Amino acid sequence: MSNPVRPDIAAFQELQFLIYQVGEELVAFRKRALTAEQRLKAIATGAPTAAPLAAEERVAQLEAENARLRERLQDAETQTMKMLEQVRFMRQQHVLEGEP
Repeated sequence: MSNPVRPDIAAFQELQFLIYQVGEELVAFRKRALTAEQRLKAIATGAPTAAPLAAEERVAQLEAENARLRERLQDAETQTMKMLEQVRFMRQQHVLEGEP
């Protein structure tokens, strides 16, 4: 018995399917490219768009959060230095008490 499916037909069908998928991806990429071009034109002309305003607000939020985190980090560093000084003092006291 021979195989009723010819390998060249199966390969052709697979090629058709792959070409269809590539075509669909190309359509999606074209839409994205057109959208990006519109955004660039709007930015170049200085026209306000929702995306840059949202981005500016997000940058402002992140900068404020960054400032708060820097303050907390500075406070933590100060507390750590105080604790380190206390440990050094206690160690010195322990060493002095240990000597006759």
